[in-house]
Amino acid sequence: MDFQDVIKALGDKVSRMQESIQTEEATKMAFVMPFISALGYDIFNPMEVVPEFIADLGIKKGEKVDYCIFMEGKPTIIIECKHWKEKLDVHNSQLHRYFHVTTSKFGILTNGIIYRFYTDLVEPNKMDDKPFWEFNITDLQEQTIFELKKYHKTTFSVENILSSATELKYAKEIKKIMLEELANPSEAFVKHFARQIISGQMTAKVLEPFNSLVKRALNQLISDMISDRLKNALASEEDRSSIQARVVEDTTVQPVNVEAASKVVTIELEKEAFYIVRSILRTKIDANRVTHRDTQSYFGILLDDNNRKPICRLYLEGNKKIISLLDDAKKEMRHEIQTLDDIYAHAEHLINTALSYDNK
Repeated sequence: MDFQDVIKALGDKVSRMQESIQTEEATKMAFVMPFISALGYDIFNPMEVVPEFIADLGIKKGEKVDYCIFMEGKPTIIIECKHWKEKLDVHNSQLHRYFHVTTSKFGILTNGIIYRFYTDLVEPNKMDDKPFWEFNITDLQEQTIFELKKYHKTTFSVENILSSATELKYAKEIKKIMLEELANPSEAFVKHFARQIISGQMTAKVLEPFNSLVKRALNQLISDMISDRLKNALASEEDRSSIQARVVEDTTVQPVNVEAASKVVTIELEKEAFYIVRSILRTKIDANRVTHRDTQSYFGILLDDNNRKPICRLYLEGNKKIISLLDDAKKEMRHEIQTLDDIYAHAEHLINTALSYDNK
């Protein structure tokens, strides 16, 4: 699996499992260690990832940070973990102490769901009070994955990360300020607009009607922008549908059962399986060509979103987990799997099935 698929699969896993995780240690094992592994670090190599790393503070001995990632023999990233239900705000000072004595360049404070990244942008060798970046692994955006990949072992560069850290920090603060201004416009914010509309002295009486007016106008502007984007997206979708209807001649058109479709719910396990299959196939074909369609009876993975190009079917909602492959005559061959990792055992067959459609 490539990095994007691995990290998305982990996010799906966290969403699915979090309610069953009862302790801090379980949070580390189920969420944080897989995260470190997803970044390309060998969690079983004590020369690379050191658990319970000693961070003695002066006369106070025995202080330990949960994980320390070493690069070229030097501590580079320290990670302090908490139970997934805990709020991270109260633990900031603890990571601050560890950062000071370990000579690490980056610190991560996490509960396995929220990840906060710290460094020393304000004062050298002293961790900033505020994180320069944070994200929620259960709500990953494309830009988040792009930034996170900078911490992968194969692409890690202190210089590259620091060059974007300041921008991330300021962008985060600007967004926070804008949200506060949208909710409760400050006097300075209101004056900024009032001065460009009316002349004269900006007295309290003059500004009073502008307080609510600025708030309403900005919220209306945002609503209009969202509406315009939705209209453009729908128009683009209609254009694509029109083009597909003209060029796809080999797709069988079947009536849609609206009632049945409304009962279909794609579970997290199916999404994770899809990412695994797509990561297998992307070594030979464009990953964007691999799609899925869920039905009431099975979860199907297709090539080019075409029912005539099935790659496999997955039956994951019962007690038995099954992957159904296709033989040369396109008949199903069912194989029971114990875990989703068993899908990798069928990688060659999946690739051959997908390539067979292009060969034809």
